Amino acid sequence: MYAQGGYGQAPQQQQQQYNAGYQQQQQYAPQQQQQYGVQQQMTEQPQQAQQTQQQEVTQAAAPADQGKAQPIYVDTQHDDMVHDAQLDYYGTKLATSSSDRTVKIYDVSGNFYAPNATLTGHSGPIYQLSWSHPKYGTLLASASFDGSVLIHRESRQGEWILVKAFVGLHESSVNSVQFAPHEYGLVCVAGSSDGRVSVLTHGGESNGDDEWTVEYLNDTPLGVNAVSWAPYGVGKEGEDEQCEPLPPRLVTGGSDNGIRMWTKNASTGIWEQSVVESGDAHHKDWVRDVAWAPSIIPGMNVIASCSEDKTVIIWKQGGDGTADDDKNWSPKVLNTFEDPVWRVSWSITGNILAVSSGDANVTLWKEELDGVWSLVNQVEDAAEGAQGE
Repeated sequence: MYAQGGYGQAPQQQQQQYNAGYQQQQQYAPQQQQQYGVQQQMTEQPQQAQQTQQQEVTQAAAPADQGKAQPIYVDTQHDDMVHDAQLDYYGTKLATSSSDRTVKIYDVSGNFYAPNATLTGHSGPIYQLSWSHPKYGTLLASASFDGSVLIHRESRQGEWILVKAFVGLHESSVNSVQFAPHEYGLVCVAGSSDGRVSVLTHGGESNGDDEWTVEYLNDTPLGVNAVSWAPYGVGKEGEDEQCEPLPPRLVTGGSDNGIRMWTKNASTGIWEQSVVESGDAHHKDWVRDVAWAPSIIPGMNVIASCSEDKTVIIWKQGGDGTADDDKNWSPKVLNTFEDPVWRVSWSITGNILAVSSGDANVTLWKEELDGVWSLVNQVEDAAEGAQGE
């Protein structure tokens, strides 16, 4: 499930629109409670969920193709543009976000889906969602144009509570949010049009289990559009033949047409930015999304970035064992599309890249043994598929 982004404005323009268009909705902010234990607010459940236990979804394939996996077309019932759609760790819950300022949850099983709940609380369009690892329960983070990040938890089937509201987290739109690999703890990162990245960390030795800390990273003054965590991994063996875990790492994409790497220093605990030399292969317009691939080859890092310049670039580091290669990033243009590219997403195995572009197409790409990326499949547009039934 893929959706196009909608936050294509400069930070100052976004803030002016926010102040004018959502001024009447600011009564929401005083109602937010800032402590984990107090924010036990039950969210609205859709009336349709009470009437329908299970709803069969439309399939675009003919009966002869029954044995093949088919797309599931979900009528989200959102009242405005859908910006994001995310499946949880097990692929049994689907969350969608929209400009109608709501998040809708669906239970998914095989070729069926059923409404679970509708989450409210944001006073602006909701641009991105992220599920936590099930180790921490069923947690869902949402990033909004209103400058906030909300974290909801499912306490019982279909019953959700607001466990933390980061109201006023940023001075402008929050465009991206993602939970970290569970090995690093319950940590979430958010990128904003105010040019900063916020790292939200739950618990720790110096505070209680219900406390969160916020750390800001100054990324680019022109605004951050996307963030992505590196997968958890271990480094090379040291003199004591012990492999130490790699420190937490991030990649960001911004409105300055570039990407940036961040690494948390294991000794000082300070986030440090590393310079990425792009050479001839670089984006010429806003970077809309970045995605750090799951680790396949030890010592190799792979990142995909997409842009309004209609290109997708694959960035590689390491893999051949040389000291220089372990430090330098090598960019390569995967393809130039006919329209701006909004989202990129890796398969769990890290060898297939899904690309969502402005022409309403989702294409799947795979790298061949000779290093050339080839198109392996194309997902039909959902609207056309539903109309064809």
